[in-house]
Amino acid sequence: MIHNYVIISIAVLLSVMILVMIGQKLKVAYPIFLVIAGLLISLIPGMPHIEIEPDLVFLIFLPPILFEAAWFTSWQDFHKWRKQIFSMAFGLVFLTSVVVAYLSSSIIPGLTIAMGFLLGGVNSPPDAVAATSVLKHMKIPKKITSILEGESLINDASSLIVFKFALAAVISGQFIWRDAIQDFFLMAIGGVAVGIAAGLLFGALLRIIPSNSNIDTVITLIVPYIMYVGAEHFHFSGVLAVVAGGLLMSYNSHCYLSHTSRIQSGNVWSVLIFLMNTIIFILIGLELPVVVAAMKDYTISEGIFYSLVIGGAIIFTRILYSYAVMYFPRLCSKELRLKVPKPDWREPFIISFAAMRGVVSLAAALSIPAFLPNGEAFPHRNIILFVTFVIILITLVGQGLLLTPLLKWLKIDDAGSELPEEKQEVILMRKLKETALHKMENDFSDLAEKNTLVRHQKHKLETEMMLMADKAQCMASTGDYVNAINENKEVLRQIIQAQRNELHRMKKEKIFDDHVMRTIEMQLDFDEAKITGFSHS
Repeated sequence: MIHNYVIISIAVLLSVMILVMIGQKLKVAYPIFLVIAGLLISLIPGMPHIEIEPDLVFLIFLPPILFEAAWFTSWQDFHKWRKQIFSMAFGLVFLTSVVVAYLSSSIIPGLTIAMGFLLGGVNSPPDAVAATSVLKHMKIPKKITSILEGESLINDASSLIVFKFALAAVISGQFIWRDAIQDFFLMAIGGVAVGIAAGLLFGALLRIIPSNSNIDTVITLIVPYIMYVGAEHFHFSGVLAVVAGGLLMSYNSHCYLSHTSRIQSGNVWSVLIFLMNTIIFILIGLELPVVVAAMKDYTISEGIFYSLVIGGAIIFTRILYSYAVMYFPRLCSKELRLKVPKPDWREPFIISFAAMRGVVSLAAALSIPAFLPNGEAFPHRNIILFVTFVIILITLVGQGLLLTPLLKWLKIDDAGSELPEEKQEVILMRKLKETALHKMENDFSDLAEKNTLVRHQKHKLETEMMLMADKAQCMASTGDYVNAINENKEVLRQIIQAQRNELHRMKKEKIFDDHVMRTIEMQLDFDEAKITGFSHS
């Protein structure tokens, strides 16, 4: 039995990787392509029904995905756009839930306001994985990406809180606003406190007790689960615990992670999160037969009609809210109109259009119990599940595929950064080389006179300083600096490839030890990575 499970798991993973490769070949973002592929596979006659286990998503997948997203979130950008991020993550989620609650209860026969809030809580948060994966290779302003990523970090917490209160209201038959608001702040503050406490504890542990890169990597994999489970145990928000702890540990990672730990853990996390994401998105597509089979009280056409109306309302609400957040403060403040440049009208539209629903919405809908405590079937569970599934398809597949032509049509430029990234890199590296050379001249000048290796290192720093100066001059004088940089990178890449070919030739001669050959080959890999950058896409 175990042998069969292993073979099936390997076959599934191989199939998913082949599908991702096909998606890259067709230049379609892999979340979109995998959902479409899952839908097509689910239609194959005799294909077994695969149902997503909600606990598997919330406990196994959600903590590491949120932790990784928090780890690589820019503190500077998060703080810079914090007002808009928190407004979208909390205000928009609650507004969307209200809109969906009243709209769905008015068009779906028998659906109560509490059940409408349940549907709203499920469908209000855009998916973090979908947005970042789809937008990753698109030319999009940094400000928009920062807002979307920051919003998706914490909107799961607010939507799941709405979902929990609505579920409790349906089961108990009563809902008290004052108690709900009080519980909301308790869950949010408690979750953040648990995450910060866990981050400080494990940060201190790694700093005080000697470890190595293997131990450090394993601990970073365990920590998000401890944060999530610990917060949920005390009935706090596990999502906010993971996000707060991840942001804290990322900010202080230089204090307790060595360079080898950062390199190794970064590679491990990249593969792990990619693997989880691919499994999640194909599971969404494979869920079609399960969702359709549950539609017993409504026809498919009725379900699609409800989904289109509610999905359209969600998209329209987000567009209106995004423009209100952008322009309303300017209308209320003359000082703001004088000091802050007029915002680009295209930005709120892209922020609205890039909001795609994903696995958290589907998992939340599936986690609705099939029966009430008294043994009766949970009312309208099937239509809530169906509407959620269709809205995911509308936003993820529909809007996802339209994003590229929309961005080309809008022709929006990234004016959010004062300095181009290439220029920032040159300035930073030049500052670091100056620091290194200053340290060498002040502390090791005598040693450099006696030790040829230290003297060589000093000459190398001086040469690198000259190179950085030449880069700065080239940047100022060359019209198309980016093109000049790319040409230089291509020359260096071809030189390294020639070295790698020579290394491979010498390997065949069997003169040098394999261990030494692998060490040199790894050094060439790092040299090439400095030129091309680390990419796991």
